[in-house]
Amino acid sequence: MSSSERTDVLVVGSGFGGSIAAYHLAAGGAGVVVLERGPWLNSEEFEHDFKLGSSYTRIFDFVAGDGMSVLGGNCVGGGSVVYFAAMPRAPRFVFERRGGIGRRMWPASLSRDTLEPWYDRVAESIEITKQGWDDVTYAGGLWAAACDHAGRTANPVPAAIDRGSCTNCNWMMAGCRFDAKQSLLLNYLPAALAHGARIRPLHEVQRISRNDDGSYRVHYDVIDAEDYRVRVESGTIDAKIVILAAGAGATPVILQRSETELGPMPHAVGRYFSGNGERLNTAVLNEDRVREVLGLTRADGLGYAANQIGKGPTVANWDRLDGSLPEYTRYSLEQLYFPPGLGTILAQVADPDGPTWFGVKKKEMLRRWQSWLIIFQMIEDDNEGVFGPPPVAGNADRISQQMLGVGRLRYRPTENTLRAWAMADADVKDILERDGLATVTAWTNDVVGAYTVHPLASCRIGDDPATSALDDGHELRGHPGIFVTDGSAVPGALTVNPAMTIAALAERAVPGIVRAARERGVDVVYGAPAPSGGTAARRGAAGLVPALLRD
Repeated sequence: MSSSERTDVLVVGSGFGGSIAAYHLAAGGAGVVVLERGPWLNSEEFEHDFKLGSSYTRIFDFVAGDGMSVLGGNCVGGGSVVYFAAMPRAPRFVFERRGGIGRRMWPASLSRDTLEPWYDRVAESIEITKQGWDDVTYAGGLWAAACDHAGRTANPVPAAIDRGSCTNCNWMMAGCRFDAKQSLLLNYLPAALAHGARIRPLHEVQRISRNDDGSYRVHYDVIDAEDYRVRVESGTIDAKIVILAAGAGATPVILQRSETELGPMPHAVGRYFSGNGERLNTAVLNEDRVREVLGLTRADGLGYAANQIGKGPTVANWDRLDGSLPEYTRYSLEQLYFPPGLGTILAQVADPDGPTWFGVKKKEMLRRWQSWLIIFQMIEDDNEGVFGPPPVAGNADRISQQMLGVGRLRYRPTENTLRAWAMADADVKDILERDGLATVTAWTNDVVGAYTVHPLASCRIGDDPATSALDDGHELRGHPGIFVTDGSAVPGALTVNPAMTIAALAERAVPGIVRAARERGVDVVYGAPAPSGGTAARRGAAGLVPALLRD
């Protein structure tokens, strides 16, 4: 079967970049269609298990590359459904980073100051809690106490969580059944639907071609709801504006596959990928020493044995987020919990002959999993990732019915990245191994390479056409009317969780997209309030809008 239709704006992906653009353009009067590769699940459909075929495998996408593996969302709402809801703003120094290109990576028009009003727009649209010490989990309190014991500081992490609705069920990563996690299913997406946007789940975009009238034709396959390897039908949609927000592991693949019909892509498409400098350490706690040194104990008899460490991050150490420090020596250390599947496979056990992720000692370590504490590092990497030729369809060759695939990303960490990881590893050990509190070992890179849950920069914005795929308005160089608003557009590692910055950049990109849509004959205006109706942040950003509209 095949189908064809027309719309003003076609959005590919429904995560932060896609949903924000879809809402504003629909609210401004444009016809908007959103194509999402994954399923559309309601709150009651999120299951509390990690069984194959459950919501867990349906809403995740795990793609193993050559030296780097990427875990992302695969559902309506994208990463916002499966992330841990940490929403810090990027440090000021991030916008001055030079990275491997030896000059400022970010456009001259962007700084923490110029992005601040757009951060505020996001904060008005998504409920973000400034957690206090009464809100933190046992794991967060333990991390904070260990930092204090080592002469370090600790900070509660801002999070998009409604504390009043949270039941501490500890299944945050598998989708929130109680609507406590403020995913995009609760704000931008329902607001977009209310303004007439149409969302099509299980629609995987393959490529884009150009029509004779200058509009674009988006080619998609409809994916089977149970076996993502099966393509049920295909179709096309014509649009005057195309917004790519399929994620940094899929957006460049779509563009690469489109090159035959669209013409040459900017050099930076599929290059300069960053894993946000991410790395994980497992600390196996000595509960007796924790009690003796820190004065902390856990209650017994909980239904979920690791209840106190079964939530997203609540506390981070930000001592190294100091702009006066040299590049590649700045990073954050964040306490979190990771699901048993990947966490148990990739965690390594300390051994005199070197750490190992398997063997007899690993079995002994697994028996103590209730005493694990995971520390998440986000360093400044060197944008080392490069995508090879795309697969025949999709962003990866699917090797199972759901979730698992093999992609074309190649990642070889430079000495800058390796030194930064080593420095962060040493910091974690210094904090948690002090006075025998724990034994700390980094997760292995031998099984799936490095790994990231926050892929960035594979189609980044910038001022230099040689090193950036997009201009500072997120428009694809040489292809007017195509925009990228997901994590692909972020120039490099942020040293903190990136969701808030991705969302702020998407908010900032909308006026320019509205301008381009008008030039292409779309009757659309800019100026919608927050999805909740709030207008205070809109007024704060008003002074920046004329330049972005370029009227």
